[in-house]
Amino acid sequence: MTAYPTKDWPRPPAAVPADLLPLVPNGARCVVAGLVLVRQRPGTAKGVIFITLEDETGVVNVIVWRKIYEKFRRAVIAGRMLRVTGQMQREGEVSHIISQHVEDISYMLDDLLLPEIARAGDQP
Repeated sequence: MTAYPTKDWPRPPAAVPADLLPLVPNGARCVVAGLVLVRQRPGTAKGVIFITLEDETGVVNVIVWRKIYEKFRRAVIAGRMLRVTGQMQREGEVSHIISQHVEDISYMLDDLLLPEIARAGDQP
């Protein structure tokens, strides 16, 4: 499933596509966005939530520590599409974003219900 159906549909500002994340240096701050595929809160994780996001190029793993969860609880629990600002953490082949800010951008999904001509607006 694609999060952004046409090239003219607005992409969340400054979001790095999943397929370009290998180019983001370890420890760098970045922004990712996508549909929420999975939310996991294992009992053994001491309040940590693991979220998997999908954009049109792949998937992104996000870690939400308890303090961040408490601050952005509504977005973390209810968001169908999220924009996450955080720090890239990479160990070998495994990479994920340690969240610092979580924003619910599910409202952008509502535009998918509009006819394509309405999404394009006044663009030629």
